[in-house]
Formats: sequence, structure tokens, C-alpha cells
Amino acid sequence: MGEKSKSKGGCCGWFIAFVILAIVVGAVVYTVKKKFGHSGSDKAAPVPGPPGAVDQKYATALKTSLQFFDIQKSGKLVNNKIPWRGDSGLKDGSQAKLDLTKGMYDAGDHIKFGFPMAFTATVLSWAILEYGDQMDHVGQLVSAQDSLKWVTDYLISAHPSANVLYIQVGDPVADHKCWERPEDMTEARPLIQVNESYPGSDIAAETAAAMASASLVFKKTDSAYSSTLLKHAKQLFTFADKNRGYYSESIPEVQTYYNSTGYGDELLWAASWLYHATGDDSYLEFVTGQDGEDYADWGSPTWFSWDNKLAGTQVLLSRLSFFKAKDISNSYGSGLQSYRKTAEAVMCGLLPDSPTATKSRTDEGLIWVSQWNSLQQPVASAFLAVVYSDYMLTSQTPKLKCDSDSYTPSDLRDFAKSQADYVLGKNPMDMSFLVGYGDKFPQFVHHRGASIPADAKTGCKDGFKWLDSSDPNPNVATGALVGGPFLNETFIDSRNNSMQTEPSTYNSAVIVGLLSSLVTTSSVVQSFT
Repeated sequence: MGEKSKSKGGCCGWFIAFVILAIVVGAVVYTVKKKFGHSGSDKAAPVPGPPGAVDQKYATALKTSLQFFDIQKSGKLVNNKIPWRGDSGLKDGSQAKLDLTKGMYDAGDHIKFGFPMAFTATVLSWAILEYGDQMDHVGQLVSAQDSLKWVTDYLISAHPSANVLYIQVGDPVADHKCWERPEDMTEARPLIQVNESYPGSDIAAETAAAMASASLVFKKTDSAYSSTLLKHAKQLFTFADKNRGYYSESIPEVQTYYNSTGYGDELLWAASWLYHATGDDSYLEFVTGQDGEDYADWGSPTWFSWDNKLAGTQVLLSRLSFFKAKDISNSYGSGLQSYRKTAEAVMCGLLPDSPTATKSRTDEGLIWVSQWNSLQQPVASAFLAVVYSDYMLTSQTPKLKCDSDSYTPSDLRDFAKSQADYVLGKNPMDMSFLVGYGDKFPQFVHHRGASIPADAKTGCKDGFKWLDSSDPNPNVATGALVGGPFLNETFIDSRNNSMQTEPSTYNSAVIVGLLSSLVTTSSVVQSFT
């Protein structure tokens, strides 16, 4: 007995020593990894090839998300895919002898706000340019292009002369006094414009960005249309640059809805897209010269949204330092590096383990900035992160440095996936915030057309009974990305809770971009032209 006990005690001693050694070795490995990078190697990951295996979850969600653009269309609907939608806004623009019937309603109401609509088009163009091959691989490219053209057709009509841009159709005050289907509207649809006397550098530049980026999308398939878009983009940029001013100061009534907090970001954003579309160095001189000094806010990460384009501009211009020829780097190197360094700071702020990680997130890791439309920033951030990740992969850039730590492209992609997965249902509510995706999604979306039966005979005022109804929406607003959860990760599914349940086209643009990037892995193109 005694001999046996001694042997057992020896085994325990060796076991304890082994456990301690394992802990020490593990701690050393962790410290080394933390100090020298998450992959433990400075070797770049292989460049992905053409689109390969499809992640069906993201492919299904992408197909779902694109349908919301069809729901939001104004005008004479062609090949209408939404059974409860019909023609609407057929006289829009007639008082100015313009055809402003197309375009899209921005959210749950029936106003065509040019500022967010143009941003929607710019981001959708960017998504197609980066990930059109992946969209095509899962059969969604044509749908995305059709939705983009529905908006750009409208933007062309809204720019009848070099220094005139129609920026709004409809009266928001009158519109919000009604709850009705767009097909049944009878209210006056006044027009608002910016011009030399009432400038709007922000909205004119955003519209220029939309047209310049879209010109690249259609360059190979419809060169004449592409040229038309580019002509408008150049004129609008010149108008925005030469007649500087906030559109929300020129037109104070828009401040309640889409107030612009600056126009410098839009000027830089538009010039960046015009450089990609034209190769004209004057646009590169613009973003790296005095206007860059004045407006780029280098070194200060910001959130990407319909109101602030700086983070998007920084990532887009990083393309040039990743892929462009040496002569550009030599001529504009310091300015471009300032954009790239700020883009890196944006990325480091998003990575949850980074020393400079933002604390603006929920307990479950969702980026959270605003209680109004809370999903805009996390989805937009995730889109930028995966784009930057793919720039790194394609250019064989192995590491992103964040203070003393370094991270790989796969770390950025994992962050992007975490935000996408949260939106699609991996959250404390077990709810998909993308309407029509998954088993559980919002049933009381703040959206007039979805809330009123297609055969209902209601006018402006008596339609409010549908807003206040306790029944779920009779029509599913498929593809709508609703506002999203509160910071404490709660969500009140109520039609009257527009803060959380109202969708928007600009939310759709960023989720389409994000999902397109995740459906499969392939390298981004090194040039848009």
C-alpha cells in the first residue's frame, strides 16, 4: 500500500509540473503572437483566385437585400417584381418640364431626398466595382445594376443644366401628415433645387460622386450612357467647387431630415471618384493639396455614413497606394500616405482586440454609434473593413500595424463577418434585422406601402389606422434593413417606433456591399477601368 501511494504521488507531481510548463509555454506563445502579430508570420496570405465556393447564408441574404430597391422605386415600374407595388409619382418634375418620375423613396415615406439617394448610388456602384464578379457568381449582378440605373436615370434628369440640380421631390411636412400608399398620393409634389444663388456643394459633390462611380460600372456595357454620366459628374463637381456652401443653409427646411454637417468630405469623395473615372491628375491634386489639408482630417478616424464620407474616401484612395504605378506614388506619395494611414487608423479602431479599438459597441460586439438607425455605422464599417482586407490580400500586404500589435487581412474579414452575422440573427434577440431573411425578423416595419393592403381604399388621413394597427404588416418589405437595436441590445418591433423599425435605401446599399464581399472569396480588381 505504502509503495503504491508513493508512486501515485510522483505521478501527480509530474502531472502538475507538466500543466505548469504548458501554461508557461502558452503564455509565451500568446505574448509573442500579441507582440509580433496575430498570424505569427510575416508571410502574406495567397491571393484568392476567381470566385469559388459560395457561402449560401450570405448569398441568400444578398438576394434578399437587393429586393428592397425594387420596393422603393418611384415611376412607371418595368418588370415589376413586387406584387403589392405599382406605378407612382408619374407627374414628378412636370412643373419644371422635367421627367423626375424615377429615383427611389428614401425610407418609409414618399419623399425623394437627393442627398441620401446619391449616396446610395455611390455605395452601390462601389460594391459592384469591387465585387461585381461575386454578385454575378450568385446571379445578382443584373439586379444590382438595374437598381443603380433606376437612380442614375433620375439623377441625370435632375441635373438639367451645369449649375442647377434638383435635390428634392415632395413636401416632407405635407407628406408626414399622410399615411398612404405611394400609388395613391394626391398631394402636391413641389421641387427644390440648388443653383449659383442657393449653392449646395455637399449634395452636388455627392451627386458627382454617384455619377462618376456609376460611369465606371457601365463603361463596358453601355459606353454612351457611361460618357453621359461622366459629363454630368464633371459639371457637378465644378459647380460644387466653384459655388461653395451647405445645401442645408441654402435650403433650411431640409435640416430636419438630412442636414449636412459639412461639404469638404463630399468634395474629396467626388474628386476621388472622378480621378478613378478619368485618370485626370487635377482631381488627385485636389485631394492631396490644400483641400486635402483643409478637409481630410488626416489622423482622425470617423464613421462612414450618408453625412460623412471621409472614411470611405480614405479607403478608396488607399487603392492607389496599394495598386497604382510608382509615378503616382512619387508625385502624390505623402498626401496619399496620409489617407492610407488614416484608413489604417479606421481599421485599427474597428478590430475588437486592437490597442486602439473603439469602445462604441454593444456587449456582443456590434459597433454602435447612434440610437437612430443604429445599424448604418456597423454595416458601413464592416463593408470598409472587408474592402481594405481584400486590398491587403490582393497586394500581398501581410500585416496591418495597430500600435504594438499587428493584424492580418483575415482579422479584418472576421470582424466584417461578425457584424454581418449579428445583423442576420446571431444576436441576443435571435432576430434577423434584414426583413425576409431567416425565421424571425421584424413584422411591424415602419413603411407605409408595406403596412397597407394593396387593395385598401384609403386616402391621406384615414390611412393612419394602418399605422396604429396591432396586426403585422400585410406586405413583407423584403430586403429592408431596419434601424436596429438599442445599445442594451433590445428591439421594440412597433410601426410607431421609426427609430428602430424604419428601413432606408442607404442602409440597403451598405448591406449589399457587405454581403457581396462575403458570398465567396476572390481578389478585388486592381483598376476600375
